[in-house]
Amino acid sequence: MIKIKAKKAFTPTKIPGADYVINQYVGCQHACSYCYAKFMCKWYNYGKWGSWVVVKENLPELVKKENVKGEVYMSSVSDPYQPIEKKIKLTRKVLENMNKKIKLSILTKSDLILRDLDVLKEFEDIEVGLTINSFDGKLKKEIEPFSPSNERRIEALKILNENGIKNYAFISPIIPNLVDVEELIKETRNFVNFYWFEFLNLKAGSKEFKEWLKKNYPESYDLISDKDKAEKYVREVVKIIKNGNISVKGICVHYPRLMMVNGWI
Repeated sequence: MIKIKAKKAFTPTKIPGADYVINQYVGCQHACSYCYAKFMCKWYNYGKWGSWVVVKENLPELVKKENVKGEVYMSSVSDPYQPIEKKIKLTRKVLENMNKKIKLSILTKSDLILRDLDVLKEFEDIEVGLTINSFDGKLKKEIEPFSPSNERRIEALKILNENGIKNYAFISPIIPNLVDVEELIKETRNFVNFYWFEFLNLKAGSKEFKEWLKKNYPESYDLISDKDKAEKYVREVVKIIKNGNISVKGICVHYPRLMMVNGWI
């Protein structure tokens, strides 16, 4: 854990659907091998991704003094409910001190967020997303070693819904033959308000991850690394999403070209 003092809490962003981001942590102990945020290692040279976390210990005080208009996204280069949060409760302190009129969107892979239901309910306009996919067993241990199981995340979505908090499922990363989008929709549609979908950002992944995928799942790698095959696969998945008759905020496609699909291809 590396403690630092931040200069400000909120940073303008071009992330779709958000005006600002807030990152009380940089780095993530979930250590997902495909994570796009690994690029932060260029500026934070503390070792392998997942082995370090930068803690902005003064953010609870900064959010007391700062107020922004527009939507705030938590978080873009970390998970606000990664394992360290259970001990130091930095995210909770930030939420407690934040202006409750701020429009807030939280995304996490952890059901630890349920600990803070009382604070979440104080916000006038809030939505909470859980990243879900189909990784389990050996596969999950290899590419998402320290995140809670998908079963726990899906249960968290259900509990958020039962407590009257707007929720969304962020189905990501979509990888051919490894993530069953249709099944995930069926499993969650009765208690999820809306969905985001993201296809694997292979370009942003590390060289090690690309080699691992190519070696262990060559068919999956081929489908998302070949331009024509990737386009066909994207269209097939979008058709499944459309047939699901669900509310969709957006679909993020990284290859063969970057697209934010608000609607259908």
